[in-house]
Amino acid sequence: MVEMRKPIPVEEAIHRVWEHRFTGEKECVSIHDCDNRRLSETIIAKHPVPPFPKSPYDGFALRSEDTLEANRNNPVPFKVVEHIGAGQVPEKSLHKGEATRIMTGAKIPDGADCIAMFEVCQTYEQDDHSYMSIKRTMESGQNIIGKGSEVAEGEKLIAQGTMINPGVKAVLATFGYSQVNVAKKPVIGVIATGTELLDVDEELQPGKIRNSNAHMIVSQIIRAGADYRYFGKLADEFDESYETITQALELVDVLITTGGVSVGDFDLMPAIYEKLGADVLFNKVAMRPGSVTTVAANGEKILYGLSGNPSACYVGFELFVRPLVQHGLSNPNAFPKRIKATLADDFPKPNPFKRFVRIYLTFEYGKAYANLAGMDKSNVVTSLAHTTGLMVLPGGSRGFQAGDEAEVLLLDGEQGQREFQLI
Repeated sequence: MVEMRKPIPVEEAIHRVWEHRFTGEKECVSIHDCDNRRLSETIIAKHPVPPFPKSPYDGFALRSEDTLEANRNNPVPFKVVEHIGAGQVPEKSLHKGEATRIMTGAKIPDGADCIAMFEVCQTYEQDDHSYMSIKRTMESGQNIIGKGSEVAEGEKLIAQGTMINPGVKAVLATFGYSQVNVAKKPVIGVIATGTELLDVDEELQPGKIRNSNAHMIVSQIIRAGADYRYFGKLADEFDESYETITQALELVDVLITTGGVSVGDFDLMPAIYEKLGADVLFNKVAMRPGSVTTVAANGEKILYGLSGNPSACYVGFELFVRPLVQHGLSNPNAFPKRIKATLADDFPKPNPFKRFVRIYLTFEYGKAYANLAGMDKSNVVTSLAHTTGLMVLPGGSRGFQAGDEAEVLLLDGEQGQREFQLI
């Protein structure tokens, strides 16, 4: 049986969900298809970088010991025995009085231990041979990029769980990772419940509203890095809803339903959880919006019953679903990053429970300001279009004024944190 609804703290609700976090699977994809995926392996240097000593400049490779007598009044001549460019391999070793004309990035020839930049050398032809001279001494190792000076073979370069961005992809290509092991995207099922729902392309009818929640949740799923399966919308009919949910659970890792979790005559989800034999982790949270958020475990599958009110549904996903997705994707910082921000607007509404207010951030002289994204009601949808963060106001407070400081959970970007902590 579903127990009587008693609100539990947000932190306790998140802890109960976190105990049912799943370890995601891995898959191997082409380097061409790995962008914005998370690594499921640690990337190791397969060879040193650079793999050979090379020149950072256009110039001449020579032996430093041959320049010991060089000065302004005594230019020391060298016979140029070879000319090599980047990608070419030197064929001649240098001996006393010899130099190799070398281009940027080219391999240092055997025998050479320094590079004289082209600008400090004088070149000339004599007896059908090319020569150069230098009026300064050179030190051993001068102007040479040593083998392995950037990365040694076997060095750990990128940690498992890192998001593959252009820089990471450059490293993968450098070390020959043509196939990349990444975290497999979990599949999240979405079902919208409610006889009042219309499809997006339907004309409005008396007593009906268009189904915004399903499309919003799908977008949140994509932003979180998972795949989705949309099973459509269900009318408030128990047998049909139970059958659809039972079938959906066989096809997904996580199932989200929107609506139907209150205590009205047509709110069916509590009864469906009971018939499934699911373990209800909680069915009420001491928070606004989204107090009726319900989460249940059915074997290894997690069922989220999110509110039918758009803003409450949105907040419920970010607090309770996204962290589990991020963990399944090997992200070590699965929880939203929090920062301090100054209120740019008054928020006089009392807060009997912890409140998550939709805001967008602006910055002035390095200081973050939290601006109200719009009306703060759970049924409001328009404010979500401008929301980039959730301002967290503690329960028991009687409102806040512009200039007060508050905590903000960031919703966009890859930065996160390892634990969920609030004021």
